[in-house]
Amino acid sequence: MKFSAHARSRARRYALQALYQWDLSGQELGEIRSQFAEDEEFARADVAYFTVLLNQVPAQLDIIDNSITEHLDRPLKQVDPVEKAILRIAGYELLFRDDIPYRVIINEAVALAKKFGADQGHAFINGVLDHAAHKIRPVECAGKGEQVNGL
Repeated sequence: MKFSAHARSRARRYALQALYQWDLSGQELGEIRSQFAEDEEFARADVAYFTVLLNQVPAQLDIIDNSITEHLDRPLKQVDPVEKAILRIAGYELLFRDDIPYRVIINEAVALAKKFGADQGHAFINGVLDHAAHKIRPVECAGKGEQVNGL
C-alpha cells in the first residue's frame, strides 16, 4: 500500500490529539473521530491510518502499556498525558506494525514530543522507545545500539 510520509505523520499527529482526548475525557472513539473528520485539514492526513491508530491503540491498550511500563522510571499514570499518548502510539507501532522500521517510529514519536510534549519530553520519549525497541525488535535493532537523534 502506497502512502505519503507527510500524510502518515499528520495521521499520527491527529491520533495523538484524539487519544489524548479519549484518555482524559473517556469520550466514545466514534464521536472523537467524527470531530476530527469535520476539520478541513484532516483530509490531508492518512485517514485510514488515523482510524487504525484510533481503534487499535485502545483495543491493544493492556499489551501496549505493559510493553512500555517496564522501560519507565515512574508509574505510567504519572507520565504526562501527551507523552503517554505518544508512547502508546509508538508502542502500538513497535509491537504490531513490522512494516514500519523502528527508527521511523522513534523519530516520529520524538517529533511529536518536540511539538506537543513538555520541555525535554522528547529526550524521555527517545530513551523509553529506544529501550523498548531493543526488547520488542531485537533482530532489527541488533548492532544498532545508539539512540536516535544522538540523544
